[in-house]
Amino acid sequence: MLSHPHEVFLEVARQLSFTKAAHTLFLSQSAVSKQVKALEEHYKTGLFERLGNSIQLTPAGELLYQKLLVARQLQHELHQEFTALSPDFSPQVRMVIGASTTISLYVIPPVLSAYLGQYPHTQLTLKNRNSENILKALLEHEIDLGIIEGIHKVSNVTYTPLLTDEVVAVCSGRNPLHRQELAAQDLRRIPVALREAGSGTLAVLEEALAAKGIRLADLPVKVRLGGTEALKNFVRVDTCLAFLPRQSVMKELAAGELVEVPVHGLNLVRHFDFVQRKGTENNMPYKSFVQFARRHYSKTE
Repeated sequence: MLSHPHEVFLEVARQLSFTKAAHTLFLSQSAVSKQVKALEEHYKTGLFERLGNSIQLTPAGELLYQKLLVARQLQHELHQEFTALSPDFSPQVRMVIGASTTISLYVIPPVLSAYLGQYPHTQLTLKNRNSENILKALLEHEIDLGIIEGIHKVSNVTYTPLLTDEVVAVCSGRNPLHRQELAAQDLRRIPVALREAGSGTLAVLEEALAAKGIRLADLPVKVRLGGTEALKNFVRVDTCLAFLPRQSVMKELAAGELVEVPVHGLNLVRHFDFVQRKGTENNMPYKSFVQFARRHYSKTE
C-alpha cells in the first residue's frame, strides 16, 4: 500500500504545484509541504527543485515518481481483483476526469451517477473546460482521463470512442428563420452566434464549412460566447442563428423555445472520445471507467 506521504508526493509531482496539490487533496499547503519534506528526509535527498514561483522534479524525484506510478497501478489492479473476490473489500479510489462543456453538462452526469452507485468508494472530481484545454490539462498531468469532442488528434494521446452526436443550427421560435430551409452558402448572409476558439462544437462546424469551401471568416459573426448555456440563452432572445449540440438543446426544441433550422449539405456529426496519455490505457481505475461508460451508452442507443 502506498503511504500517505507517497500519495501526497505523487499529486505534487503530477501537478508540479504544492498549491494545486493541496487544493486537490483537501489539505493545507503547509501539510503538503510537511509530507514532502518527510520523504526528502527519508530518502536523504531533495525531490523538488524550486525555481522562483515554479518547481520541477530532481533526478531523484523523477525516479521516485516513475516507480510510484508503477506501484499505484499494481495497487489498483490488486484492489480490483480483491473486490471481485471479497465484496466487503472497498478501498478508497481517487480519479480526476476532465470533460468538455457539452459532455460535462449533458452526457457524463448519468454515467457518473451510475458508476458511483456501483463503486461508492470512488472519490471522483470532474473538471469542465473546452476540448482544447482538456487536452492541455491531460498532457500536463492535471487530469487522469479526458473526454473531448471534435478536435484534431495529436500523436501522444490515445482516443477511445464514447458516442456520436449531431450539431444542429437553431434559432429562437420567434425568429422568421425557423420557417426557412437553408443551403450552406446561405450562411454567408445570416448573422450567427458562435462558440469561442478551442470549442469542439466550433471545430466541427469549421470542418463542415471547409468541405463546402466556406471559412468561418466568411460568416457574419455577431458574437462569440464561451459555453453552451451562454450561447443558448443568447440565441433564445436574439435574431441570429447558432450551432449547438443536439444533446444540449433537446428540452428547448421540445418546448418550442428553440427551433431547428435545416442546413442542407452540411454534415455536422461529431464524435465524443475518451483521451488518455499513451501508455496509460490499461491503468486502473481509468480503464474500468472507460469500459463502464461505453457499456452505459451502448445500452441507450
